[in-house]
Amino acid sequence: MKIICIGRNYRDHAEELHHTTGLAENGAEPLWFMKPDTALLRNNDPFYIPAFSQEIHYECELVVRINRVGRAISERFAHRYYDEVGLGIDFTARDLQREAIAQGLPWERAKAFDHSAALSPQFVPLAELGGDVQQLHFSLDIDGQRRQTGSTAEMIFTVDRLIAAVSQYVTLRMGDLLFTGTPAGVGAVKPGENLRASLEGRCLLDFDIR
Repeated sequence: MKIICIGRNYRDHAEELHHTTGLAENGAEPLWFMKPDTALLRNNDPFYIPAFSQEIHYECELVVRINRVGRAISERFAHRYYDEVGLGIDFTARDLQREAIAQGLPWERAKAFDHSAALSPQFVPLAELGGDVQQLHFSLDIDGQRRQTGSTAEMIFTVDRLIAAVSQYVTLRMGDLLFTGTPAGVGAVKPGENLRASLEGRCLLDFDIR
């Protein structure tokens, strides 16, 4: 099982981090990276802030679960490779990421650490949500205050285009997870906070920071 994460897929988030190069109108491919399965944080277990970072950020994202094996998938057939969605939090050691970017180094230390990919215990059949993956709304609240609001209609690269692009390089398998990018509003987490994320009014994530 692979965790494939998309970066800079919402313009407002790219702008808030001052990362506006490599967007769709420039003819670029999606920016993506991977996390190992040890990055998963399941069952709404608490997230423990690691000692190696002073600035862990939350990034709430729609997660698509792949349901069949595919390679070099055409964008027009990509919708056949998923039928349910969930939510996830891509935890990022922002201080380590800035350091890596400045030095032109990979992001693994900042992105792939243990439990850096919180995953909703439940996935919802897309058919129950209207059937259009590009017309979904999700949100993240911290201690009852809204921090992020996202609409998949605002993605730079659609889910189908992401699947087509990634599958040109990596074979997708049943159970693989595609974190599709985060909207604006990211920020640091602190011990004692509660994170609650909802998709179309359904609470799918509800866990604490320690």
